[in-house]
Amino acid sequence: MNAIGIICEYNPFHLGHARMLEGLRRQYDAPLVCAMSGNFVQRGDAAVAHKHARGEMAVRCGADLVLELPTPWAMASAERFADGGVALLTSTGVVSHLAFGSECGDLTALQAAEAALSRPELMPRIRQLLAQGMAYAPARQQAAEELGAPPRMLSRPNDILAIEYLKALRRQKAPMEPLAVLRQGAGHDGTPSGDTASASYLRTLLRSGRTDEALSYLPAPAAQVLRRELALGQAPADLSYCQRAILARLRQLREEDFLPYDGGKEGLYHRFYQAVRTSCSPEALLETAKTKRYPTSRLRRMLLSAWLDVTPPAGGIPYLRVLAANERGRDLLRQMQRQGAPVLTRPGDVSRLGPAAETLFRQESLWTDLYVLTYPQSSRSVCGSDWRTNPILL
Repeated sequence: MNAIGIICEYNPFHLGHARMLEGLRRQYDAPLVCAMSGNFVQRGDAAVAHKHARGEMAVRCGADLVLELPTPWAMASAERFADGGVALLTSTGVVSHLAFGSECGDLTALQAAEAALSRPELMPRIRQLLAQGMAYAPARQQAAEELGAPPRMLSRPNDILAIEYLKALRRQKAPMEPLAVLRQGAGHDGTPSGDTASASYLRTLLRSGRTDEALSYLPAPAAQVLRRELALGQAPADLSYCQRAILARLRQLREEDFLPYDGGKEGLYHRFYQAVRTSCSPEALLETAKTKRYPTSRLRRMLLSAWLDVTPPAGGIPYLRVLAANERGRDLLRQMQRQGAPVLTRPGDVSRLGPAAETLFRQESLWTDLYVLTYPQSSRSVCGSDWRTNPILL
């Protein structure tokens, strides 16, 4: 075994994450490489703390190396999120296994669900169920179960992502073995279980001012980093601080301008445009555009994609940006560089990696300049931080 890869958000890093890393270390004693979302996350939101701080949390709590999953893959459907994470870890040349949390923890059952979702009969059956008035998620679940997926596999968020990782491994013929890790503790959006709370619950606590309660569910090193960010006025980041900036951008767009952000190409952009014209806040816009067919997470991604101008990527991930590393991680980086992986440690060196890398980095820099508008302290919202910030080396 070389290194173990993990695709993650750590938004924020909590005790459940720490236990997963500890368990992997204890069982395999291999370096842990994380492909982590940057400043915007898969459900269509600003991360509660910026990417370098979250990378530092991870390395202080058991990870060895944290690489940034760029925004076009991080803030995307589960399928593209998984594709980006698998491609990024494969391009390191040092990751031999992919570990992921799962509510069922049963790799055989997850593989059976992945096989059902890959059958050609799936989409025609989903369309039949949609035509009968069923919402997309239950239609997909019913169609998959009819084709052999175990019951309820597509009703749990971590199982859904685990299946997407398996699909991505197969599509890309990636040289990584899957490791399913049983997820324990509180479920997504659920109340705490013992000393474990879900990341979504912690974000709610942080954004409602219940800081000490939230920090009690973080490992001490991660809590220390987050306390620093809170004291600096850089956390908890919240889109509510820049809702007028978001509306100002959206109101300048014509109806057809929303088409590139309509991931399903199902005419959602018509409905979204009408909601923009009649809504006075992003939350009101989402409520107006929402239907049984379109999940809120998809609408939130569409809203942020239009604000940031994030469109589906045309090519692969052109660089491996290092957010944080310890000594073991730096040894991996040296091995990756010897093998020719496009490692980026100093922002000023991005031009050496070619025009695609430079173009994406300049886009990421702009998206970060907009992300900092979500900070509680407006004086911290200056431009250029992506160009000034080097990896956190511990």
